Amino acid sequence: MSNFSTRFNLYNLKVLYFIAIFSIVIAISGCTPSAQSTGTQVNSEELEQQVLQIIRNNPEAIIESVQAYQQQQQEQQQASKQEVLKQFKTNPQAKIGNSPTFGSTEQKIVLFEFSDFQCPFCSKVQVNLKEFMDKHQDRVTLVFKHLPLVRIHPQAIPAAKASWAAQQQGKFWEYHDALFEQQDKLGEEFYIEIANNLNLDIEKFNSDRKSQEATDSIQQDFQLAQEIGASGTPFFVMNGETFSGAVKVSDMEKLLAKVSQ
Repeated sequence: MSNFSTRFNLYNLKVLYFIAIFSIVIAISGCTPSAQSTGTQVNSEELEQQVLQIIRNNPEAIIESVQAYQQQQQEQQQASKQEVLKQFKTNPQAKIGNSPTFGSTEQKIVLFEFSDFQCPFCSKVQVNLKEFMDKHQDRVTLVFKHLPLVRIHPQAIPAAKASWAAQQQGKFWEYHDALFEQQDKLGEEFYIEIANNLNLDIEKFNSDRKSQEATDSIQQDFQLAQEIGASGTPFFVMNGETFSGAVKVSDMEKLLAKVSQ
């Protein structure tokens, strides 16, 4: 489990901070004579000194502005997240796209799994997920989405691309199972070994996994995960309801009962 967006969020925080400061400085300095009104030209150094002086004279206003701006951004992000999650229930096909699916073709109850082939928690949850789907595959549609945690799992993207290439030959789930069952073997030789065992066209397999289409597909899944606040794996969405971690079958059953009402 890892927060793959930490650096991204820290950067955003800095940006928001400076935007807020700039906004409050403009507001506070709005009552002072401008360069235009006085007929003088303020150079960058003078402007910097003026801004710093305004900040020193109004520290509480600056802090309040930053806090208010952060609160506004958080509320907007939460509203956006809820809107996207709503679409998982109302229009699941739009979120499924070309992702591999298993189970019911009706798509009335859709379980999205955001996963990383090198994540040990993702591997462990497969047993419970299989048990759940074996029981409910006539009612539930399982959708696999890639969420490679590249900062801690160097084989996450290569494995994801290999599985995507296998999908192009109709063997995604078989390839998926092999990756998770022997997670300690992840690497170039193993990817070719699985492809050979599944009788894939090796030339096409190699071409597909190195293609821009593979990269774009995985990136789209990653972007979708960001939109709903998925910061670790495994992460699940069932008809707009989220849960994460190495969940038990009983947890899945409870959520299924909830969304079936």
